Amino acid sequence: MPGLWFEDFSVGQVFAHPITRTVTEMDNMLFSNMTLNPQPLHIDAHFAAQTEFGKPLVNSLFTLGLMIGISVHDTTLRTTVANLGMTDVNFPAPVFQGDSIRVETTVEAVRPSASRPQAGLVTFRHRAFNQDGKEVANCSRVALMHRRPAAAG
Repeated sequence: MPGLWFEDFSVGQVFAHPITRTVTEMDNMLFSNMTLNPQPLHIDAHFAAQTEFGKPLVNSLFTLGLMIGISVHDTTLRTTVANLGMTDVNFPAPVFQGDSIRVETTVEAVRPSASRPQAGLVTFRHRAFNQDGKEVANCSRVALMHRRPAAAG
């Protein structure tokens, strides 16, 4: 299924994304190692056991990427030009291996591009929740979206 065109978005539109994902120890280890992040809170179970969390935290940038990634299928798959930025990124609660993440997205703003007549800007507010309904991440993301081609109807 392709994503939505610029014209398909409206302010206040909400997406409860059906894809969910359980985070594994391997996800956390691979992501931390691929990004050269040696933080022992993520990769050293003995170290993390001695912290207030008692176990390794999932790398927050993995959580951010997963949250946005889960939203792609319903919103921007094959219809985005580029992400222009993420702001107001928050992690109100930790994510641990074994947590299952679900995501909701709200369209906050929609406007035509001033410099690209074939595109428009959509501001999304993504919110991620664990299996207990606790919010674990949120951010605002601006995407440059393709307008519907004339042939696409």
